[in-house]
Amino acid sequence: MLARVFSCAVLGLEGVLVEVEVDFGSGLPKITVVGLPDAAVQESRERVRAAIKNIPLPFPRRPLIINLAPANVRKEGPAYDLPIAVGILITSSLIQPEAVQNTVIVGELSLDGGVRHTAGILPMTFLAREEGFRTICVPAEDAREAALVPDIQVLPVRNLKELVLHLTGENELQPQPPTRWKDLPPVFTKTDFKEIKGQEHVKRALEVAAAGNHNVLMNGPPGAGKTLLARSLPGILPLMTSEESLDVTRVYSILDQLPEDRPLIQHRPFRAPHHTISHAGLVGGGTWPQPGEISLAHRGVLFLDEFPEFSRQVLEVLRQPLEDKTVTISRAVGSLTFPANFMLVAAMNPCPCGYYGDPVRECTCSSSTITRYKKRISGPLMDRIDIHVEVPRVDYDKLQSDRLGEPSRKVQARVEAARDRQRERFQNTALQANAGMHPAQIRAHCQLDPEGKSLLRSAMRQLHLSARSYHRVLKLARTIADLEGREQIQPTHLAEALQYQPRQWGW
Repeated sequence: MLARVFSCAVLGLEGVLVEVEVDFGSGLPKITVVGLPDAAVQESRERVRAAIKNIPLPFPRRPLIINLAPANVRKEGPAYDLPIAVGILITSSLIQPEAVQNTVIVGELSLDGGVRHTAGILPMTFLAREEGFRTICVPAEDAREAALVPDIQVLPVRNLKELVLHLTGENELQPQPPTRWKDLPPVFTKTDFKEIKGQEHVKRALEVAAAGNHNVLMNGPPGAGKTLLARSLPGILPLMTSEESLDVTRVYSILDQLPEDRPLIQHRPFRAPHHTISHAGLVGGGTWPQPGEISLAHRGVLFLDEFPEFSRQVLEVLRQPLEDKTVTISRAVGSLTFPANFMLVAAMNPCPCGYYGDPVRECTCSSSTITRYKKRISGPLMDRIDIHVEVPRVDYDKLQSDRLGEPSRKVQARVEAARDRQRERFQNTALQANAGMHPAQIRAHCQLDPEGKSLLRSAMRQLHLSARSYHRVLKLARTIADLEGREQIQPTHLAEALQYQPRQWGW
């Protein structure tokens, strides 16, 4: 009897429906798997054989051929163990074919028949719902993740025997209740703005960056608080919407990086890769492309500490994702596009020793060494960073003071209000924040009065700003005006935006 069972593959960030066909062949007893399987899928033959025997159920003593269609899509991982086992049992007439109609089955089998965790359950469940299936059977420990998708019944499966009893009608599995946000444990930010002493102008710069999703570069001596400030940034970013959470969770699900106690990413991601990372690790890659750190930072923060220490090749591959908010990886097997809508936050020292311009410690670097150090970062990349801010040394009086600063929640409230204005402004477009505005939107939403035009004209001449810098200043001024609830950009907003330009660092 020919058996057909539906399962899923993951291609990039999307699920692909896979039809598992099982039939008897001719000749000596053996199992043949076709349909572009990788080594893990080929090894499923032994796992499935042992699992069926240990339930215990009889394993057919005839040759079996297993086809994974469509044959032009590469099948990776052990998620096909469970549907293959069900297909074999249908072929042996131990399960009726009607039992698996309108059902998708995914899961890895252990030798004793247990069903283990499988990566990528969320996009698989979305696909099953979109294809019109009413039920999906998933590993029990992944059921909460699958239950994030509404309008589809999720059946948690602990072992193969449970699934067989369910499909034969002897003991039905209980559907997993929908996973609701309010049932998940709360998320707390580790670092609060109020605990950071001094650096009020840097906090203001980060507030502007958070309000408009602008990129930031912090420049200052070692120990001034650059890393601490960066790690506090997620606490003032707007709360994630349900759509954004599912968007980020999809990436983490595919890479199998979801927290064990939380099936949904509800907080803004914060990724801080080491400067020895490869360009494939940063933007994604591999023989079959996988997302990199910039996709793991999607809707959140990518923090690059010791910015000039990163390889120049690694930094240059950021230029296109910073503009397009996506990254396309092309290989011989095909091209895949991953999301990369992140906020870049970089931190660096002013020179290799770290004390150039410091009022307390003398710099030991020569002028040529400082120049070479700065040239590790190209001008085009620096031009894509909207806010450049100096982080000076904090003196003793501020450090020992018991006075706390403004808490992150109050700053976040202002940021949320500014983002609400931007969402209303861009409601009929794909834009979500001021940083993504193109020249047409800048012309429409960043009008200046005569005084503002005069100020910007003088700044263009004195600072030798490029066309991109001109647009950057206008976008920053628009964000600062949004923070104050102003519809018209004032000269004071332009003046603050000009303070964040990179000319002061000599690039």
